[in-house]
Amino acid sequence: MSQPSPGDELWCRRFHPAKNPAARLVCLPHAGGSASYFLPVASALSPDVDVLAIQYPGRQDRRSEQPIDDLAILADQLHGVLRRQPELPLTLLGHSLGATLAFEVARRLEADGHPPVRLFASGRRAPSTHRDEIAHRTDEAIMAEVRRLSGTASALLADDEMMRAAMPALRADYKAAETYRCAPDVTVMCPITVLTGDSDPKTTLDEAKAWSLHTTGSFDLRVFAGGHFFISDRSKEVMQVLKQHFGTEGAGATA
Repeated sequence: MSQPSPGDELWCRRFHPAKNPAARLVCLPHAGGSASYFLPVASALSPDVDVLAIQYPGRQDRRSEQPIDDLAILADQLHGVLRRQPELPLTLLGHSLGATLAFEVARRLEADGHPPVRLFASGRRAPSTHRDEIAHRTDEAIMAEVRRLSGTASALLADDEMMRAAMPALRADYKAAETYRCAPDVTVMCPITVLTGDSDPKTTLDEAKAWSLHTTGSFDLRVFAGGHFFISDRSKEVMQVLKQHFGTEGAGATA
């Protein structure tokens, strides 16, 4: 572990700090999302797991900062933040954009000799699968996409002032996701568990299965009823998967 940086606390949210955790779960939000999206995860796994929810620049209390629209730059910065945290066995959980980011962070952690225990990739097609998406080019396209996915951010659409405030972060996140490219032979060593909704318009079952190409470790696919934000709609089921991973089925609050 390197020395902590004064700015690291801007990235990290611990909603239920654990005094003596046995492991750490790093949670990476979707496009337009914030660290608070993972509050239920922190509640469910407390106090056994150090749940660290990531706050990207350009939203909520970081709104005055410039959002990052390049996934590689975001992964580089986040890798540095995580390497300065106290050493613990580390698991990554990313939803949508966060899943691709988690994959890139895992690559960087493995490259410097600190591989994660497992990567949970939720609500996102495999890194090498590509769709021609251009939502980030106009505000209207971004708003249409948010409506289509019916995520928690869709409530912003009824509030012009909030939507204007959220748009820079949304635009940067969509650009980062839509301009990302990854070759089919790029892999990590850690096991990958993919969580996907059976009616997610952003990820087909074949696109979810393609994550198996990106690990030399074990691969597991869990399919839930629901669309892109099944992770919220099927919270109890998702939490059970995480509790099984950490061996805390009988502990923590319910989600």
